[in-house]
Amino acid sequence: MNNNLSNKVAYITGGSKGIGFGIAKILLENGMRVAITSRNLEAARQASELLSSDESKVLALQSDVSSLASEQKAVEAAIAHFGQLDVLVANAGVGHFAPIQDLSEADWKSTIETNLTGVFNSVKSSIGALKQSKGYIITIASLAGTNFFENGAAYNASKFGLVGFSQAIMLDLRKYGIKVSTIMPGSVATEFNDHKPSEADAWKIQPEDIGQLVADLLQMNPRTLPSKIEVRPSVTGKG
Repeated sequence: MNNNLSNKVAYITGGSKGIGFGIAKILLENGMRVAITSRNLEAARQASELLSSDESKVLALQSDVSSLASEQKAVEAAIAHFGQLDVLVANAGVGHFAPIQDLSEADWKSTIETNLTGVFNSVKSSIGALKQSKGYIITIASLAGTNFFENGAAYNASKFGLVGFSQAIMLDLRKYGIKVSTIMPGSVATEFNDHKPSEADAWKIQPEDIGQLVADLLQMNPRTLPSKIEVRPSVTGKG
């Protein structure tokens, strides 16, 4: 356990599974307290029980990041429960993949409103508390934020936008003592896009690996700010 992180509070969107759950797990192991959100409250509650039975350490919340009002309510609940907010991990995301001629308006809007507008909503809801704590914002983007691919119009647009948004607010907020980093993973073994992780995914980055990267960022010397981090599987030719 690292004493530098002990009792600090992280608010993690999309924390009921995948990368968000892996981040929550590692931060708890480092002595932090975490609030995890999901659009499905029962999913958040089940995940929180897996993480810890101690409600003083884990809080399950329902929130739809595409709604500013929903995010504001959830962030306020986290602060009311823990008394502070030190870290925002904007992780919630969706993926819809199709060639542009087949991409529906609904899927386009869902991708942009969750992956990009959703992060805006999470940040806007958290800024006041993070100014007080001189906290940290970590956005979970993707290598798809710099590498375009076929059938990726909506997803690429959302992640390219998220990388730009994250770098811009890093410049806006560092004058207030708030750090901002964006993590851009390659292939991660998660349930994303209805994928079912299996032994065949052992070569991929694991969610806990991203969690460890988050913990490492939080423990860096305050004078140092890694603002954009690309991370790939170490297996050659994959991810």
